[in-house]
Amino acid sequence: MSTIDLRTAEKIIEGARQKTAQLSANFCISVVDPRGDLVAMVKEDNTPWCSIFISQGKAAASAAFMRPSSALAENAGSPIQQGLMAMLGGRMIPGQGALPIYDEDGVIGAVGVSGGPSKEDEEVALAGIIYAGLKAAP
Repeated sequence: MSTIDLRTAEKIIEGARQKTAQLSANFCISVVDPRGDLVAMVKEDNTPWCSIFISQGKAAASAAFMRPSSALAENAGSPIQQGLMAMLGGRMIPGQGALPIYDEDGVIGAVGVSGGPSKEDEEVALAGIIYAGLKAAP
C-alpha cells in the first residue's frame, strides 16, 4: 500500500493554508497516513485547543474508511464503525471536515480540518489536496 510522505503532507498543508487565509476562522489541519497515524499538522494562531484532536480524529476516520468523514456520520452507530473506533481508542471522529487522499495507486492518507464550520473545514481539506495535485476520490 502506498502512503503519503512528509513532503506531500506539507504541500497539502500549504494549499490548505492558502484557503484558510480567505476564511474568517482559525484552523487546525492534520494529514495522516492510511492507518490514521499523524504525518504533519499545523495549528493556526488562536485555534481552539480541541481542534488538534478533532482534526486528527476526522482524518483518522476518513483514512480508515477511505471516504469523506461526512459520509461516516450517517452510520456512526454501526457495529463496524463502533468496533473500529473502539480498537483505535476512540480517536476517530465521523464528522464533516476530512477527506481521503488518493494518488494513482489508491488511498495514501487523509486530511482532517477543524476550527471553522464543518463545511469550511471540508473546503480547506479539499483545497490542500487539489493544491498538491492529488484527488479526494478514486
